[in-house]
Parts: sequence; C-alpha cells; structure tokens
Amino acid sequence: MHTLQTISVYCSSSNQVRPSFFAAARRLGELFAENGIRLVYGDGGIGLMGAIAEGALSKGGEVTGVIPQFMVDEGWNNPRSTSTHVVQTMHERKAYIESISDAMVALPGGIGTLEELAECLTWKQLGLHTKPVVILNTDGYYDTLLRYLDEMVEEKMMRAIHREQMFQVVATPEEVLPALLNAPQWSSAIRRDAAI
Repeated sequence: MHTLQTISVYCSSSNQVRPSFFAAARRLGELFAENGIRLVYGDGGIGLMGAIAEGALSKGGEVTGVIPQFMVDEGWNNPRSTSTHVVQTMHERKAYIESISDAMVALPGGIGTLEELAECLTWKQLGLHTKPVVILNTDGYYDTLLRYLDEMVEEKMMRAIHREQMFQVVATPEEVLPALLNAPQWSSAIRRDAAI
C-alpha cells in the first residue's frame, strides 16, 4: 500500500465548465484535507483549480501552489494558497510538482491538463517515477481518451501492461484515495519493457 502525504492535481482553470465538475473538484479537495493530505496544484484561483483549493481550505487543509513567474505577473495565482512556489518555466513547474508529490490525479481539463497527464504517464512508462496516478473520470469526461489509449494498445503503440497498470480510472471523488492507496506497485525496472 502506498503512503500519501502530498498529492498533485491537474485540472481545468475554466470557469465555464459544467457544475458537476466543480462539485467533484471541491469534494476531492475536502477529502484531501479530511485525510491530512496536502494538495499541490498549479496555483490557479479560478475554474476547477480554484474549486479544489477552496475545498481543501474549507476543511483546514494545506494547499501548495506551483506557478511560473509570468503567470504571477498576469495575476493568475491564487492568493489563498497556504504556500506558493514560483518557478520560471512550465517545464520547471511540472518537474517540481512531480518531485514533491506522492501521487498524481487528473480531473477534467483542457490541453494543459492533457499535456501534464501525458507527460506524467510518459515518465512513469520510462520508470522515471513509480508513483500512483488516477484519472477522475467525472461524467465520463475521459471516455474518449481511454478509447484512444485502447486503440494505441490494439495498434501496438503501447504495451497492455502500461494501459492496464500505469493508472487507475474512477468515477467519483470518494474513489480517488482508495485507488491511489491500492494502485499496483510500479518499478523503475519497467523501462526495460518500454519498447514495443
């Protein structure tokens, strides 16, 4: 079973997404705080980023934002985060978030969220990290992506073990922590199987 003290979350900064996405994000933040888990995220104050942070803060949780300086200059940071780590580039942001996290969770999001999730899974496939990853598939948002990953396996672009064990998929916030805690153990030796 994995130890979870700090979990990073990738998610949308859009304020125009469906209410169920906001509700799920806020609830996940509450669950983190209720279980003594620190939230690490991109330090946005709006959209699902703002919702998960507010959920955690509403229950007295710790929230660490990681944000590039240019976003701070635009005023995109969340002043309510309990701590903020400012970096220079998007690459540094992702690397730092991964380095301080025990696990990663993807909520619904746009191209930025997709890119973060894809890089996180690429690193895991190569054995650069062995941490559990969960996709919170609220309202089936990620169904199309999951079908695409199945097609990758069918077309021999990805090994079945990577599709089946690199990440777990859940439908509700309440399932996230159990899925992370019980995720299959991953070894850096897996990189020997990275090539098809």
